[in-house]
This record gives sequence, C-alpha cells and structure tokens, in this order.
Amino acid sequence: MKLRLIFSLLMILLGGCASVKTNTPGDPLEKLNRPLYSFNRGLDKAILRPVTKGYQAITPDPVEHGVSHVLGNLEDVITTVNGALQGKLKQSGSDFTRVLINSTIGIVGIFDVASKWGLKKHDEDFGQTLGYWGIKPGPYLMLPFLGPSDFRDTWGLVGDYLVNPITYNNNKTLRYSVTGMRIIDTRASLLSLDKQLEESIDEYAFVRDAYLQNRQYKVYDGDPPTTDDWLEEDDEDDDCIEDNCDEKPE
Repeated sequence: MKLRLIFSLLMILLGGCASVKTNTPGDPLEKLNRPLYSFNRGLDKAILRPVTKGYQAITPDPVEHGVSHVLGNLEDVITTVNGALQGKLKQSGSDFTRVLINSTIGIVGIFDVASKWGLKKHDEDFGQTLGYWGIKPGPYLMLPFLGPSDFRDTWGLVGDYLVNPITYNNNKTLRYSVTGMRIIDTRASLLSLDKQLEESIDEYAFVRDAYLQNRQYKVYDGDPPTTDDWLEEDDEDDDCIEDNCDEKPE
C-alpha cells in the first residue's frame, strides 16, 4: 500500500513537471529533483545519520557484521533471480549456492561461509536486468525517501520487491525491522563518503553524476561504452559516407 502511494504521488508530480526544461543532459526534471534532494538530505541530517551513528556506537562489531551478512544473504536471493533473467546461468547457480550455504551452515546468513569457500558475491537487480534487455534508463529521478534513481530503476524497485523473500513473510514486525535495518546498514556503508559529499561544490550534481556512472557501470558489467567508442562509431559512419560504403561491389 505504501509503495503504491509513493508511486501515485510520484506520477502526479511528474505529470505537473514534465514540461520543465533544463540544460543538464539526462536530468530534464532537475527543477523537481533538487527540492526532493534537499528534502531527503534534511531527513538524513536530522534523523537517519544520527540514528546510524548511534547504532554503530552501541552495536558490537561482530553483531553489526552479522546483521550486514543476513541482509546480504537476502540480497543474494534477488541477485540469483536477476542473474537468471539476464541469462547468466552459471553465475546465478553460484549465487543460489551461496544462499543455500549461508542460509544453513551460515545460520540464515549471520556468517558468510560461502565467501570463505571461494564463492564470489555478485550484484544484480531488476533495474540492471531491464538495462540488459535494452530498456533505456530514462530521465534521472530523485525519489522522496528512497534517494537517487531513474525511470528504469524505479520500476526495477518493484521487481526487486516482488522477488525479495521477506516481502511474503506474514510477520509485519519482522518485515518492518528488516526494512529498517536495511536502511541503516546501507547508510552506515556510506558514512565514509559524507566528508567528500559536503566538500563538493554542488552536492546534488555530485550525487546525480555518481549514481548515473555507477548504474551504467553495473548494467554493462564493468565495461560501459566510452565517449571514444561513440566517436569511433561516428567516424566510421562519416568514412562510409565519403567512401560510399553502402555500394555493393560489382
């Protein structure tokens, strides 16, 4: 219900701002995104960051690492499904094996036994799956409460929600607790970047550019197309025009 409400609100906002034009490529909704970023940043400074730092201060490192491993085990389920949807069957099988090992020998993932046994952890989500099958990212989008995204990754959140096993647990307290811990754990992993963010000339642009570059890197499995690649393609097209490349040899 809450997820549908957020998306309904988002579509209303986008409908009212679709005609906004900016000079930033890939970010035609910048005039909408910037206030949403300020809203999210305000919540982070007032609530999320202090809570996360307090959590780290009172939680013993072994417990903190155990929580991260449990959450990581749930993410491996999502990765397994999306790897299969991308046709990466060998990788998906390895990820599924990780889930089996960590869920049993690792005690629901508290201990990352699979990594110690040489099974590499991967990172696949439904947004990447859509990108793999040729769906374009669309405009950059700052989601209220959820942070940076784009149109493709926004729908990707729905796909990941549907394959997350915790979604189907009838215990609401458990579901909300896992969601809360995921938010805190994610924020804790980003605390080291706070200084770099605060020292940036434009926080919003820094977050946007970092997000878009990171997502492109992941969609292309670490080998995204470069500007030089596009230039070479353009040069080849120009050469073909001059040399009449379309002409069939006699």
